[in-house]
Amino acid sequence: MNDQSNTQVNAASVALNSQKAEPAVISATRPFYWSVRRELWEHPSIYLAPLAVAGVTLSGFLIASLGRALTTQDLALRRQILEEPPLFAALLVMLAAFIVTIFYCLDALYGERRDRSILFWKSLPVSDLTAVLAKASIPLVAIPLITFAITVATQWLMLLVSTAVLAGSGLSVATLWTHWPQMWLMLLYHLLAVHSLWYAPFYAWMLLVSAWARRTPFLWAFLPLLVCSFVERIAFNTWHFAAFLGYRLSGEVAGAELKAGSMAMDPTMFTPGRLLSSPGLWAGLIFAALCIAAAARLRRYRGPI
Repeated sequence: MNDQSNTQVNAASVALNSQKAEPAVISATRPFYWSVRRELWEHPSIYLAPLAVAGVTLSGFLIASLGRALTTQDLALRRQILEEPPLFAALLVMLAAFIVTIFYCLDALYGERRDRSILFWKSLPVSDLTAVLAKASIPLVAIPLITFAITVATQWLMLLVSTAVLAGSGLSVATLWTHWPQMWLMLLYHLLAVHSLWYAPFYAWMLLVSAWARRTPFLWAFLPLLVCSFVERIAFNTWHFAAFLGYRLSGEVAGAELKAGSMAMDPTMFTPGRLLSSPGLWAGLIFAALCIAAAARLRRYRGPI
């Protein structure tokens, strides 16, 4: 009888153990994925500001450019008027995205210390390096891709309206669409090469300042650069540091030259070989990596402001 009872108990124990759920295995990339999503949720200006600029540009196109095109009797001039606004829209959206990127980087690590939300985020099983890498991925990856999507959508709507106007005027619309696939490819290259890789040192530097500064990170990010330039000017009567910053901001090596007002795309812009073989690119990426590592270490020890 005892053996039978022991057998039943063992069988019940085995059945109970078999029903126990195995502990969930969390992917190593899942904390990073949710950290990136958190950044997008907390900073809607990342996509709202470029969308607002695109909406204003599209409205201006419908009111001003379309009105000028419909009132002119010169068909060649009408085509020219309709071809210029999409390029102008791309420049405005990229400018808005660049400004948003600057303010995001300066507030990314400073803001969570200012509002004391860092105490909550540090209680989660997410390392400081993962959190900082997620924040760095916003200016390096997310914003360029969002800018590209918004720009293409805006230009596509403009081209649809221009197509309707030109077709109604009896003009060919083939040339209107011929260059745009190539231009969109050039735009994607420009955003990834210049606004992502080439400007990476600037973004990483601002993230580092955001992790370090106790107040006014904007001044701490830009004032030392101005001071270095003027000290060099006073001491050595040269502007080498300022020229270096201008060279870096110009993005010439990465292909930053945009021909506004022209449907033709400059083929010299697409120079990935020149970019990848540039020592300035790799030196900048190494500097960016050091700044990101330093920002992660500062975040570990910095408390609320």
